[in-house]
Amino acid sequence: MARTTGAFYVMGGVLGLVITAVAPGDEGNRPLVGAAALVALLLGVSLLIWGPRMPHSVHHVYVAMATVLVTVAVHWFPNTVGAISLAAFYVFVACDAAIFFAYKWLGAHVLFAVVCCLWVVPSRGLPWWSGLIPAGITVGVGIVVGILTRMASDADIDVLTGLLNRRGFDRALANAIAHAQRADQSLSLVLVDLDRFQKINDHLGHRAGDAVLQRVADTWAKLLTPEQRLARYGGDAFALLLPNSTEQAAILLTEQLRAAVTTGCSAGVTSWQPGESGSLLVSRADVGLYRAKQAGRNRTVLESSRQLPLAVELREAIDRGTLDVQYQPIVSLSDGDTRAVGVEAQLRWSSHAQPEVTTEGLIRVAEEYDLISDLDELVLRRACADAARLQETFEQLDLTLNVNVSGLELAESDYADRVSGILADTGWSADQLVLEVTESDIAAESETAVANLHKLRERGVRIAIDDFGTGYSSLSRLANLPSDILKVDQSFVAAIRSDSPAPPLLGVIAALSKSLDLQVIAEGVETEYQAAVLTELGFALAQGYHYGDSHPVSELISDLNERPGLVGAARTEGEVDTTGWIPIDNPLDGGLGRE
Repeated sequence: MARTTGAFYVMGGVLGLVITAVAPGDEGNRPLVGAAALVALLLGVSLLIWGPRMPHSVHHVYVAMATVLVTVAVHWFPNTVGAISLAAFYVFVACDAAIFFAYKWLGAHVLFAVVCCLWVVPSRGLPWWSGLIPAGITVGVGIVVGILTRMASDADIDVLTGLLNRRGFDRALANAIAHAQRADQSLSLVLVDLDRFQKINDHLGHRAGDAVLQRVADTWAKLLTPEQRLARYGGDAFALLLPNSTEQAAILLTEQLRAAVTTGCSAGVTSWQPGESGSLLVSRADVGLYRAKQAGRNRTVLESSRQLPLAVELREAIDRGTLDVQYQPIVSLSDGDTRAVGVEAQLRWSSHAQPEVTTEGLIRVAEEYDLISDLDELVLRRACADAARLQETFEQLDLTLNVNVSGLELAESDYADRVSGILADTGWSADQLVLEVTESDIAAESETAVANLHKLRERGVRIAIDDFGTGYSSLSRLANLPSDILKVDQSFVAAIRSDSPAPPLLGVIAALSKSLDLQVIAEGVETEYQAAVLTELGFALAQGYHYGDSHPVSELISDLNERPGLVGAARTEGEVDTTGWIPIDNPLDGGLGRE
């Protein structure tokens, strides 16, 4: 708007000065007309320089001022023929208003120009009808340009939803980046994709799919301000442009939008940094969207343009190898005498930037800032090396190790080969490794992820479904997933209280595991009563603070060296374990603890 209006002003000013200088005659007031042309030229230059920073309302003043300047020039021009020629400048006013203003304001500006034209032309001593031709041309040009402008604008609108289409959004994004650059403001971008939308089209038809898109668009549009631009970016993908918004504010708004619709959707969030192009911004948001889908869909993933201090500190800790891995026992409940039959490896790290961060939060930061691959490899390599060290120190141990894998890593095509490489480097046997995957990770239903699970099992690695019962549990999926072990989520165990019956689902899960020939482990056992109930229900394995806390491997080796009777045999009657560790005879399980 500023460039166009400024160009009209500069063109009018230059032409006005030239005509004033060369036109013959001594009528009117030549210096006044020249001054009006000079003012128009200066106003045009000011618009070209400062116009983009001006509010929209200021441009109405500039357009109205153009009408006044043209009227002054026509009335005081030193030559009547030249005055009639200058009346053509009213067309500039009509064009500018038709392009950038709504119909009501277009009508107001054109009406003002027509009234001035019909008054000023006869004021030169000409017949009253002499002003009809320039006035009519002004009206005609305003109408035609207004219609063509609206038609061009409709090319930026998605017909189905009424939102911006991809072309319109790209245009809005370019303008938003230019404004953010000038005003030194922040800018965030969100890409949202409806999960499994193709199934709606396949099973219910395209009309049902269109109805879903319209309903989602209407719902989201009501939750946004006029400055927040929502677009249908293509197919079932939506794009949201958030001027002057931070990444965290964009995440909160995205979560509100996702919660407002019943259709599951995945989202990628990012923010703009000075000097970045619109295509780079969209590409980064698209990476976040891809990671959200690979991690299980129906979630929001931040692909940040700037790393949080926690992410920077975590990157340094990974590079230096200063992260700690500790081990907690998993015990057998089936022999009457509780004995450890496995250890779970748990990540431990204290952040200076964010001391209160949990392990779950740490994993989420690693996934969001593309650190999860290095973190998973570090934990797996460290756990395998520690297990090999423990095996070498106590040859009579038959240790089986469990390590958790991120859904993002599992979806990488070379993940199975990388696991095999780590096993070869550390000397740990594949048939002594169990990889844990949460249900939500597997829920991504990625062909690559499932293929990796099958490939790992073929090489001897066992697969455990962690936090079973809290994700997308279904009998059909459980029967088809490549898995060997179920780890029942600790929320089920926490529901076991002495003042109420045991949750019925625990018994169902125990029976289900036997029917499917799956080993089952109860997580989060903290009381003797819970342990007794689990034993009565038929659970063979359990873990939790009731059986022992986690320790570094060096501390574990020291404890076992001090008490050689704990290795390879159960405690004798009356023997008390003062170390907090339970004798290890046939370890079965472990993992990267996220609790």
